[in-house]
Amino acid sequence: MNQHTDVGFLGLGQMGAPIAERLLGQSFRLHVYDPTTTVLDRFRTLGALTHASPREVADHASVVFACLPNVKVSQQVALGEDGVAHGRAIRVYAEMSTIGREAVEDIAKQLAERGIEMLDSPVTGGAPVARTGQLTLLVSGPDVVVANVRPLLEMMGKNIFVLGPRPGMGQIMKVVNNIVMGTNLVAACEGMSLGAKAGLDPSAMAAALQAGTAQSFAAGSILQRGLAGTFDYGAALTILDKDMALGLKEAQALDASLPVIQQAQGQWHAAYEAGFGAEDFTAILQYVEQRNGTLVRDRKR
Repeated sequence: MNQHTDVGFLGLGQMGAPIAERLLGQSFRLHVYDPTTTVLDRFRTLGALTHASPREVADHASVVFACLPNVKVSQQVALGEDGVAHGRAIRVYAEMSTIGREAVEDIAKQLAERGIEMLDSPVTGGAPVARTGQLTLLVSGPDVVVANVRPLLEMMGKNIFVLGPRPGMGQIMKVVNNIVMGTNLVAACEGMSLGAKAGLDPSAMAAALQAGTAQSFAAGSILQRGLAGTFDYGAALTILDKDMALGLKEAQALDASLPVIQQAQGQWHAAYEAGFGAEDFTAILQYVEQRNGTLVRDRKR
């Protein structure tokens, strides 16, 4: 087992913060960066060493993880003037963001020119799952890099799937996961909206769906946050809009036909255009409710 003395984490947002918290209180020093000062202050009080840029983190940590909101930010954090590419200590850069195969391949190529290995390691499960260390990690990269970082990955996730030796393969698996989940969630919202409009109790419908052939994580654990009226699963709707579009971009590049998923992506983007972008992605239920003129909520609350 590799013994790491200094580990870095970049991006302490809705997903990044609960993931990074799993690395606190360990045998190594945790170095962190986020542009939000209040978040850095919180991590400092929890024992992390805070820095003013990704480059500073990479000056101290041999392994640096990143969980970032979009391709542009990921490219800047990795390769920009204050990016990890210029760090003195970094040897492995682990990208946990969902930014697509092409972006990861490009970042990996440019980091390799500086002697930095890249691990492609997007995650799935959501913020509540991250807090308990039960995430699923979709990993790709050279075997020696995976072995080097695995003890750290095991602190953050329960299920670690090694999908191949090439950075970018984990991204494809993450995109497949998200477009299937996004399609399932839209379908579940629409189906339950139909039932609610006909007079069925939403809680009874949810229980019946999970006991029958229509069961899914999207229609169960995720949609439950909407039925309860909390809408707080832990990721903004704009992220799902981005991921659905990213899936269709990958499909176009590979000449794959995804007509059903394309229809679902249209609903996510319509919800974004309707003003739900900054809301939790479970607010897709509110968009469907508005379109159908009915509420789909737990009537026991």
